[in-house]
Amino acid sequence: MTQTFTVSSAVELAVVERSGFVESRHSGSAIVLDPEGVVLESLGDVDSPILPRSSLKPLQALGCVTAGAALDGERLALATASHSGTDRHVAVVRDILDAAGLDESALQCPPAWPGDAPTRDDLVRRGEGPSRVRMNCSGKHAAMLLACTSAGWDPASYLDPAHPLQAHIREVVERLTGARVSATAVDGCGAPVYGMSLTALVRALHRIGTASERSPFALHRSAGTLVRAVRENPWTIDGPGRPDTIAIERLGVFAKGGAEGVMVMVAPDGTTTALKVLDGSGRAATAIALALLEKHGALAAADVAATMAQLPLPVLGGGREVGAIRPTV
Repeated sequence: MTQTFTVSSAVELAVVERSGFVESRHSGSAIVLDPEGVVLESLGDVDSPILPRSSLKPLQALGCVTAGAALDGERLALATASHSGTDRHVAVVRDILDAAGLDESALQCPPAWPGDAPTRDDLVRRGEGPSRVRMNCSGKHAAMLLACTSAGWDPASYLDPAHPLQAHIREVVERLTGARVSATAVDGCGAPVYGMSLTALVRALHRIGTASERSPFALHRSAGTLVRAVRENPWTIDGPGRPDTIAIERLGVFAKGGAEGVMVMVAPDGTTTALKVLDGSGRAATAIALALLEKHGALAAADVAATMAQLPLPVLGGGREVGAIRPTV
């Protein structure tokens, strides 16, 4: 059985402090590259495989684009998103499906409630339930369907790892990471997700985050367009008041969290970090990534502090703030 790194090879990345008492510790691994792609810092085991989960979505979106999906602006950003299911998100997903000549019944992600609480409350009041289009990965799935119809591939089996689209996405993943996929698993949304080291993942995100839309290489041009689309439409990638959106809006980073404590982030100058919190909790992941980028001079301390203040990091006691989740990197 393929496994990720162990507790003994992890390091402390963050603590949870309550009334001056360190109540919990989050350990994991992380790596930082400078704007030229040189390793600045490596914490813990960055060479054992991880499953990047939704942090793989930028690579999957590029696979869809290079397979023929005509995506730009909000639609391209939504293809990269783990969105909160607001009506605005859903409208873009439906627009992608319309371009594919398909409707919501073609989506094979599981039905879900929106992550956005006001939207969920509104659905309950209207007597509606979970739906596939509200699922946070529906943008990725819609993009996959558009790639299939554009390339003339069967959309009914688009999640099969042997499907031409998934084979193409895997090839794009290996081109961007510079490494062979170490394992194939089924993600929470039903799509294939590929095992790779944090070193491979950070190299892929560095290539994406520093790509130019004027590159002679089509994949790099598409990557540059994707990064611009996300930075220009930060609401798409996550949702109002949610960590990825806050970080992109306030700091201009390219950020993409993944389930089980994975986070990738590229600063405007190209400094890039990738990390995994070993216990699978993502509550500290954004703060850890910001702290690492600040530590290496890619983000200003005052700007990071102001952004941290907007994240859900406070620890409450009796309804008042008595502590915080705090990075220790």
